[in-house]
Amino acid sequence: MREAEFLQTLHFNSLRLADGSLVNMSVPIVLAIDDAQKHLIGDSKRVALFDSKGDPVAILNDIEIYKHPKEERIARTWGTTAPGLPYVEQTITNAGNWLIGGDLEVIGPIKYNDGLDHFRLSPAELRAEFTRRNADAVFAFQLRNPVHNGHALLMTDTRKRLLEMGYKNPVLLLHPLGGYTKADDVPLDWRMKQHEKVLEDGVLDPETTVVSIFPSPMHYAGPTEVQWHAKARINAGANFYIVGRDPAGMSHPVEKRDLYDADHGKKVLSMAPGLERLNILPFRVAAYDKTRGKMAFFDPSRPQDFLFISGTKMRTLARNKESPPDGFMCPGGWKVLVEYYDSLVPSSNGKVPEAVPA
Repeated sequence: MREAEFLQTLHFNSLRLADGSLVNMSVPIVLAIDDAQKHLIGDSKRVALFDSKGDPVAILNDIEIYKHPKEERIARTWGTTAPGLPYVEQTITNAGNWLIGGDLEVIGPIKYNDGLDHFRLSPAELRAEFTRRNADAVFAFQLRNPVHNGHALLMTDTRKRLLEMGYKNPVLLLHPLGGYTKADDVPLDWRMKQHEKVLEDGVLDPETTVVSIFPSPMHYAGPTEVQWHAKARINAGANFYIVGRDPAGMSHPVEKRDLYDADHGKKVLSMAPGLERLNILPFRVAAYDKTRGKMAFFDPSRPQDFLFISGTKMRTLARNKESPPDGFMCPGGWKVLVEYYDSLVPSSNGKVPEAVPA
């Protein structure tokens, strides 16, 4: 982004196009450089962008270099400058003091060469796939965790609702986040193995499900970030978006409370400018129904019958090779999760292998 686009994103959560129309844009897409890089660029108007192997992947034309207002960026994106925000510490705090923007000319498809590139479908490729499948509705589900049967219930129930609305062939876009996540989240490669098992075990129907990696990093920026998640799915061809409690939220990094109001994400999505084409589908809370032995929608009239299995509890069970209640997750998917945590067992030198963020 150039500075004008950067400021519009921070202050208005949208961009005004040349024709006067507005598009939603809540998270800045920027590239930071340091003083040495700025000096090296000098008066050049074009710069090449390289991948981690040193191969050129794109060219920035008619460039603009401007100051990186880190505090303002953090405050407006997260609504706080409290220490301990994971993406901030990972990506912004130690980044360069300058931002560089321009017209992006991509040389070719971006490849990660990690064995998962076949899952990285571009928006155009996704739209073509939905057309090939004769989808008359596409509903997207964003997640950064392994799929348990509660998630599956939400997705299958959404398809049922769309069929009841008159659609003939609703197709699910299962779109797991593939960029930066917190160190305690399950890494991408293991999550994709788990998602494949969910399809193999028939928890989700492969005929009506498209699995593709959403390459964005996770900001954990609540109502601000969830707009970006929704807008990106519009580009990918979705016209329905499933949103639940506290989307893109996290615990406050200092105080013992949630950083964002749990309901603000879905409320913001329902009125955000530029997202009018997307139908927001709030979902009910799913939990383990002890009387039925499976995941079900929570019934407040009998709360004693439900067990809420948090992500922390799920990770603890998998790490200790304990089984969750029958019906919480498909056996194949749970086995993958146990294998992941088993891979973190201390080695012979007493050190735990480092879990690299996806």
